[in-house]
Amino acid sequence: MRVSSRGEYGLRALFHLAENYDKGPVASGEIAKRQHIPPDYLNQLLIVLRRSGLVHSSRGRHGGHQLARPPRQIKLSDAVRVLDGTTAPVECLENKNACDDHCNYCYVWREVKQATDDILKNKTLADVTRRR
Repeated sequence: MRVSSRGEYGLRALFHLAENYDKGPVASGEIAKRQHIPPDYLNQLLIVLRRSGLVHSSRGRHGGHQLARPPRQIKLSDAVRVLDGTTAPVECLENKNACDDHCNYCYVWREVKQATDDILKNKTLADVTRRR
């Protein structure tokens, strides 16, 4: 599985929010600067994350962004699904018409996808930030 730039930047933003969860809202400018994410792109990602229910945003002097739930309650699988949609490494796992009926390789890619999904379902934002 290759994570898109959207997925990578979105996960970096979520990891930053997880690391600062107990400190309250974080300004998007701080996230962009510390995580080396283009500010305009980050703002687009934060809208997606907010609409998905992973992030809360507030305006004003003490506003910013924070996780909607504690980091230990947000699985990486939820974040990846919101940001990238799928973990399928090849198109035929998502679109049956993209693969020959006699394809001998789909089972390998299915196992790769299943292993990736299992890892992402068993890891949370807290697990990742704890390792730092």
